[in-house]
Amino acid sequence: MEENKFFESLTVLICEKKFHKLRAALLATNPVDIAEYIMRCDAKDRLLVYRILPKELAAEVFAYLDTDIRQVLVNSFTDEELTSVLNELFLDDTIDFLEEMPAYVVKKVLEHTDPDKRKIINQFLQYPDDSAGSLMTIEYVALNKNYTVDEAIWRIRRIGIDKETVYTAYVTDGKRVLEGVVTVKDLLLAKNEEIIAEIMDENVICAHTGDDKEKVSETFKKYDLMSMPVIDAEGRIVGIITIDDIVDVIQDEDTEDFEKMAALRPSEKPYLKSSVFTLAKNRISWLLVLMLSGIVSGILLGAFEDALLPVLVAFMPMLTDTGGNAGSQAATLVIRGLALGELNVKDYLKILWKEIRISLLLGSVLAAFTFVRFVIQYAVIRKDDIGVNAFLAAIVVSISVLFVIIMAKTVGSMLPIVAKKLRLDPAIMAAPLITTMIDALSLTFYFGMAKAILGI
Repeated sequence: MEENKFFESLTVLICEKKFHKLRAALLATNPVDIAEYIMRCDAKDRLLVYRILPKELAAEVFAYLDTDIRQVLVNSFTDEELTSVLNELFLDDTIDFLEEMPAYVVKKVLEHTDPDKRKIINQFLQYPDDSAGSLMTIEYVALNKNYTVDEAIWRIRRIGIDKETVYTAYVTDGKRVLEGVVTVKDLLLAKNEEIIAEIMDENVICAHTGDDKEKVSETFKKYDLMSMPVIDAEGRIVGIITIDDIVDVIQDEDTEDFEKMAALRPSEKPYLKSSVFTLAKNRISWLLVLMLSGIVSGILLGAFEDALLPVLVAFMPMLTDTGGNAGSQAATLVIRGLALGELNVKDYLKILWKEIRISLLLGSVLAAFTFVRFVIQYAVIRKDDIGVNAFLAAIVVSISVLFVIIMAKTVGSMLPIVAKKLRLDPAIMAAPLITTMIDALSLTFYFGMAKAILGI
């Protein structure tokens, strides 16, 4: 609420053309909040607000804007404004920006970049989108192992202003081969005359340029890193990846997994900025697959047409819903375990044995509850003719509940493992697909039991 009031006050300043007060208010505001205000305000005011900002703050705000807003601003920039923004942006933010832009915008940006930086940008753009190379920046602090602590601190002060992070410095030789890492804390706590080689950590956790960015994010989480060096095949440092980029990767991966678990094709744009056609296209393929697979259930019902007594039909929704929910529970936990690295494919027997024991406990309780409910409803209260013996029918439904839960837990826990083994995303083996499969298996067993026990 307070944020909305603040944004409204900025809009009032624009309407009253009190630009000096507007600039003062923006200078006292966090760059993230300024970016949010620019994205919220009227299109006619965006460029005005942006141009009021000092160039250093403007570049920082630019990095937090949505892709479509950036594109509009770039198209409105003068050559001088565009050059100023590019000079102030960190290199990794420039790369991220260019990867999202259409070709004509990339061309315009590169035309206003100095030759040396353009060469580096072109090199970065050649890395695959999902690689460590596409995430890294070359703006890091490099030290020589023969520096004293005093010399190292002096160098950080001299060059640190242009670096994305100075909290961790990387020790390299004359050929940029990574030899160790030293933190600012190490430098501050060491004596001025100590040599970097004596205090640096030679056990450096690093990534290679071709490593998958999801693997890099897992390493960040495992070791609680703030930054990580990226090396080439010869062990030379070519850049670093910082935690802010990894947070974006984790968010993108989580969003993609969430969409797959909901039987959606991953989308590149936010919901409100995606067209109706795009959203429909992302949903139709899985809906068709699930609908066609649902035909199997219809075929099964036709095969057991003689066994379709009203009392048995009445328990079909409960049976299929229970199976789907049980399978989804198991699948969700296994998918999460695989994503966090708590589980791997080799654990399949441990997972299977645990889920079987869980399903026996849950199935026994639910089967007993179903039996008591059936008997009370049809044998005690109603006492009407249901076409079969009420106690035998209760046994059929109860045994089916127990089987369905065991089957659902087994299928739900194993399908993500199978997907991982086949190098597929385990998230695709989620609720919609598992529910459809379990429905068919549940009905087959249910009416098979009815035929065997009730003699229909």
